[in-house]
Amino acid sequence: MTTHPLDRALALAHSDIRAGLFTGATSADYWNMVGPFGGTTAAAMLQSVLKHPDLLGAPVALTVNYAAALEAGAFELLAVPVRTNRSTQHWTIQMSQADAEGRPQVASTGTAVTALRRETWGASDLPMPEVPPPSEVERLSIGPGKVAWLDRYEMRPISGTIPTHWDGSGDHSETRMWLRDAPARPLDFAALAALCDCFYPRVWLRRAKPVPIGTVSITTYFHVDAAQLAGVGDGYLLGRATGQQFSNGYFDQAAQLWSEAGALLATSNQIVYFKE
Repeated sequence: MTTHPLDRALALAHSDIRAGLFTGATSADYWNMVGPFGGTTAAAMLQSVLKHPDLLGAPVALTVNYAAALEAGAFELLAVPVRTNRSTQHWTIQMSQADAEGRPQVASTGTAVTALRRETWGASDLPMPEVPPPSEVERLSIGPGKVAWLDRYEMRPISGTIPTHWDGSGDHSETRMWLRDAPARPLDFAALAALCDCFYPRVWLRRAKPVPIGTVSITTYFHVDAAQLAGVGDGYLLGRATGQQFSNGYFDQAAQLWSEAGALLATSNQIVYFKE
């Protein structure tokens, strides 16, 4: 079988001399306008934790801070378990890339928390919105010549699609859409981390103006374990994203992802820079 593009993008080689040190490379399949799609950067950083020989449990939280844009080519990841308790583990993650003189430069930093989950009482105060099924929603078509990573996701916008007229007439920042990897791929934690970043910048919708932007930091919370993810398979996820505050060159963007069965899988928040 052909290797899925996401698995190629997340392929990491572990060092023989230091635990938690990995090498990888950017993927042309997930290229954005001036660098890799930020979702795959976050997914690669999480992957370094998931592949660490001392991993305890499964992801609960992931924060990625984008310090600089990645260039096309190789990078290094260092995942360090800084504290391991009986059921939780705390991590620091650093992604670096050599500059033109071969000196390592930090591109992204991050933290993660993994844990052994146990069965407890549970409830959700954030039910999935009532929306038409994926089969009744048209797939988004961006057209040729756009950024590569958009072709790696099947997106079916229900509301809040990207503006067709950049005339400053925006009046809200909410998008709802069905989405999944393209081609379809069984869901795992790394893919889920990337999917949380699939929404275009909320400031574009709120203003109907395509100002330059860049994500500064994104935090993702995982609300499922591996068995629950396996139950989702390669089905669609319902995504909802909205902005909350836009001011002084920054805005925040919140997102939620549910399974087709209505289970809340992950929530995320990010802070984004925009330029006037």
